[in-house]
Amino acid sequence: MELSIQINKNMSITREEAIILLNQYIKKENMLNHCLASEAVMKAIAKKLGKDEEKWGLAGLLHDLDVEIVNADPKIHGLETARILSDKNVDEDIIDAIKMHNKAATGIERHTDFQHALAAGETITGLIVATTLVYPDKKLQSVKPKSVTKRMKQKAFAAKVSRENILECEKIGIPLNEFAELCVDAMKEISDDIGL
Repeated sequence: MELSIQINKNMSITREEAIILLNQYIKKENMLNHCLASEAVMKAIAKKLGKDEEKWGLAGLLHDLDVEIVNADPKIHGLETARILSDKNVDEDIIDAIKMHNKAATGIERHTDFQHALAAGETITGLIVATTLVYPDKKLQSVKPKSVTKRMKQKAFAAKVSRENILECEKIGIPLNEFAELCVDAMKEISDDIGL
């Protein structure tokens, strides 16, 4: 009995609990879809790098938990999520990566693979969605990774998407072309879930 209690104390949040939290704090469908896309991308990156897919997926899923309650204020976005998650027995590495995905709130440079992966991964989802929406059928299945990398060079296209963040993929040893392919493929696997 005591062993069971000990194990439960050390477990992190489950995906099911994370989904409940997400639905509690995020009401906009596009934002929920972004979180699901970020989860899929983070799991794919983790798999590629030989990291913990569940852990990295949770970071992607929960990284924007506070975006609606802080009105996407870059000075505090991520910090409220960290506070919420610290009360929910969430792994410190996940909380740290989430805080660090928005440099404007922390003023600290990202330095771990986990931090770089989350910043690059969650950001490229926006570019992939924007690319999808210019295709005639507006379907992820039609998107080619080359189209995404081509759009990277067009500063006016999806102008709010930070190319600098996406290029952090190179800091974790994944070249941009390969990163785009990995992320597009990951999002295609859940295209029905995110309405694309």
